[in-house]
Amino acid sequence: MGASTVAGITGGWSWRRFVSRSDPWCVPDIRRVLQLALAAAWLFDGVLQLQPFMFTPAFGSQMIASMAHGNSGVIASGITWSAGEIAHHTMLANSSFAIIQLLIAIGIAWRPTVKVALALSVVWSLGVWWIGEGLGGVLAGTASPFSGAPGAVILYALLAVLLWPSDSGSRARGAGDFVAARPVGALPARLCWLALWASMSFFAMQSPNRGSDDLRNLIQRMAPGEPRWLSSLDLTIARDLAGRGLEVSITMGALLCVIAVGVFAPARFERPVLVLAGAVAALLWVVGEGFGGVFSGPATDPNSGPLLILLTVAYWPLAAAPAVSHGMAGAGAPVPSEN
Repeated sequence: MGASTVAGITGGWSWRRFVSRSDPWCVPDIRRVLQLALAAAWLFDGVLQLQPFMFTPAFGSQMIASMAHGNSGVIASGITWSAGEIAHHTMLANSSFAIIQLLIAIGIAWRPTVKVALALSVVWSLGVWWIGEGLGGVLAGTASPFSGAPGAVILYALLAVLLWPSDSGSRARGAGDFVAARPVGALPARLCWLALWASMSFFAMQSPNRGSDDLRNLIQRMAPGEPRWLSSLDLTIARDLAGRGLEVSITMGALLCVIAVGVFAPARFERPVLVLAGAVAALLWVVGEGFGGVFSGPATDPNSGPLLILLTVAYWPLAAAPAVSHGMAGAGAPVPSEN
């Protein structure tokens, strides 16, 4: 059979045609990079879910059940029931949890499924925020930004919305554009920022966090089981904070309040406020959250610090995109695709 006959049968199909695309590949824009970072966070969570402790009944009867403490009847009853079911079907439940998180990670990383995966991540995050985090202690009066409030998992849902691959309104992007504004608009995005950081400011100054030794005790409780270098750091910080809980609480509350309203400040103040937000997020992650406990025991996620930093990058002001003439576009100039 000659080559011309084969070509006729296959319709001129070739591997080169199969792998080539009509649009040339271009470097992912910042939103796609942030989506991939979010996918990496979900992947890490899925891997943490595969730790041996998670496959024991204690995962449900101890870790999950403890989230009911201090919550109202409706919230607590849902947590308690779920904890019992997880404890009785540990292998099935935890395997399902790990698979779901790994699928979310893969789905966000693969362009054709990014929207489905982001939507699934919102639904999953809201469920885990309730059952797995007890709503971050927000309704129990125990929420503290030093321990990750309002909860790492709710930040996954917020990031999924703000990194959604679509642009609201006009596609024109000016000098004041930032990634988080593209799906919902600049004002709603800034209101989301305000609500998050203002709530953290409120939690920092609640009475359970204002005691002279509350912060010291919180940090001391993280030391057991940690590597020596991290345990020594925590114990040193805890010792230095002895008797200073009120001052630290008020100072942190004030900083968080400045960060909350900073996105509404004149443009020249935006970047300094975002740098401050990233620095505070890193400080909380190291000092208050102990790197999410990933070095000391069966952590299910790295806590809120890294996600707050990722969120900060999503609000960073971007330079105006250069205009592309119709002539250049017609000549085959690469045009970034929706992501």
